[in-house]
Amino acid sequence: MSVKASKEELQGLTDDWLARDLDAWTRHVLRRHFDPEGGSGYWLKRRAELDFDPLEITRYDELSAFGNFDLAVLRDLDPGEFVPQSVPRPLAGRVWESAGTTGKPCRVHYTDAMSVHWAAWRLRGRQMVGFRPGAVWIDACPSGPHLVGEEADQLADIDGSMVYSVDLDPRWIKTLIRGGQLAEMNRYVDHVIEQVTDILESRPVDYLRTTPAVVQALINRRPELTAKLSGVYLGGTQLTPDAWQRFSAAMPDGVIGATYGNTFGNANGLPSPDGGETLPYVPNFPHTTMTVVDRENPDRVVEYGEVGRVRLMVLHEDLFLPNVLERDQAIRFRTSDEWPCDGVANVAPLQISTDKPEGLY
Repeated sequence: MSVKASKEELQGLTDDWLARDLDAWTRHVLRRHFDPEGGSGYWLKRRAELDFDPLEITRYDELSAFGNFDLAVLRDLDPGEFVPQSVPRPLAGRVWESAGTTGKPCRVHYTDAMSVHWAAWRLRGRQMVGFRPGAVWIDACPSGPHLVGEEADQLADIDGSMVYSVDLDPRWIKTLIRGGQLAEMNRYVDHVIEQVTDILESRPVDYLRTTPAVVQALINRRPELTAKLSGVYLGGTQLTPDAWQRFSAAMPDGVIGATYGNTFGNANGLPSPDGGETLPYVPNFPHTTMTVVDRENPDRVVEYGEVGRVRLMVLHEDLFLPNVLERDQAIRFRTSDEWPCDGVANVAPLQISTDKPEGLY
């Protein structure tokens, strides 16, 4: 995925997005996807089945009328059905997958605009943490069909960094766990760590981008190599306050950055306000917003500081997915005046279900 924007252009985009009025943005996205001539095929077909007119929605809060979007639709339909016809055909670009560890993966097509949105917010997230450009990275993350793997190229192209890559297959890890093949799982962990340590032993490295489970495995096996790092950049849902404290102790002078999300919508980690006890994230506004709802009653938004299920709203000009109930739980987090939306904190796998192992991711 080649991002057709310079670093300077990307830096200016996020300030503009943060100034957007969410109600006005909602109307803009709905007009685009439900336009009779240029709208997206899926939503134009659905319009006839709805008991309301989407083009009469004027406020973000009214999007609840759509109900909860069933991600199973993304497993079976052509991803192009969700891209507005106003985007030139034939569609060119990458189709990214999400999930796939509990069944068939969900697939979405990323347009150029969506790729730019994602890259701009990831850049801002790295800058907020303090990762310096021009550094040397090890990128031990999923690649292939996983969008997260694209950040390795962005570190090189946008940040001017040198990047060593180590592939990571979370689907295989979870398959092994689900099948009770723990010995095989540990062999795979050793396989990943051996590749990481080989680079750390032979090359100067500043930062490691990977999952919390990989960092913990590295600390367990080679704490002296971990201590030399200037920071780690983490994804997945396994960054807990306890893990944050262990990683901080293992890298006395290192920074800890984090992201949360999936192919549909993402969030950047904010600085912890209390030494790692609270680990907050802010979504990629206005293309993504996150609401924390009651785990048993998703129609109820929980209070600030309360734990609930994460509900994702995807409001891309080229992808509209309303009210996606995630397999994650979090604390509803009140952000500062710098951010025009709620955040989430202390993300973890949803506890009303225990049959979805997380493994290395």
